[in-house]
Amino acid sequence: MKLSGKTALITGAASGIGLSIARSMAREGASVAIADINGEAAGRAAGEIAALGGRTLALALDVTSEQAVDDGVRRTIETLGGLDILVSNAGVQHIAPLHELAYSDWRRLIAVHLDAAFLTTRAALRHMYAGSTGGALIYMGSVHSKEASPLKGPYVAAKHGLLGLCRVVAKEGAPHGVRANVICPGFVRTPLVDRQIPQQAAALGLSEADVIAKVMLKETIDGEFTSAQDVADVAVFLAAFPSLALSGQSVVVSHGWHME
Repeated sequence: MKLSGKTALITGAASGIGLSIARSMAREGASVAIADINGEAAGRAAGEIAALGGRTLALALDVTSEQAVDDGVRRTIETLGGLDILVSNAGVQHIAPLHELAYSDWRRLIAVHLDAAFLTTRAALRHMYAGSTGGALIYMGSVHSKEASPLKGPYVAAKHGLLGLCRVVAKEGAPHGVRANVICPGFVRTPLVDRQIPQQAAALGLSEADVIAKVMLKETIDGEFTSAQDVADVAVFLAAFPSLALSGQSVVVSHGWHME
């Protein structure tokens, strides 16, 4: 039980990668707060984990709201007894070329990915610093933290920004025993990615099969999607790592799409 006695707060945890991380951390002994904009879905996910014996909390949480984030972290600490692990995972996508992109869509993506990472980080650090408990912060980046693709301007910008935020947290947090790292997955077959397939097909004039084979998986070594469990396994590894030797780093999980 690598995370026995630990408490984790995971945003965007009602489905996809976030839910896989929540399940994996619960299996490793962590108490898990499942935060999601969809409160009903968060409740269902929490119920699933509770039925397996996990200690959990469901939070209906708008990660772009300063007050909501502060309240969610406070409830996590009060209900589950602390906060040792933050996984900033909530995300959205919008497909459009930059010259046609509405400013409102740009702002929405930056808010959900980057503003939310700041808000959750600040709230978590205040607790971790005050209690001198240390902790682990994990940001959900992307191969798009390292590379760019057409039609994804705000997403690529935000995911690059997470690298910078993580590195600052690693340096500021080290005296307090806080580690910070970024996971950079390739394409994972989640509802977020499934919605992109027809959008990219329309924008690029390709069939949906060609979007998968010639765009999404073209640069992988085996033509395979990354699985949500692949990402969850890395999240558990980072959360359980015992020292500051692994901090301020990014781990690419992409079937070889990006190699460092």
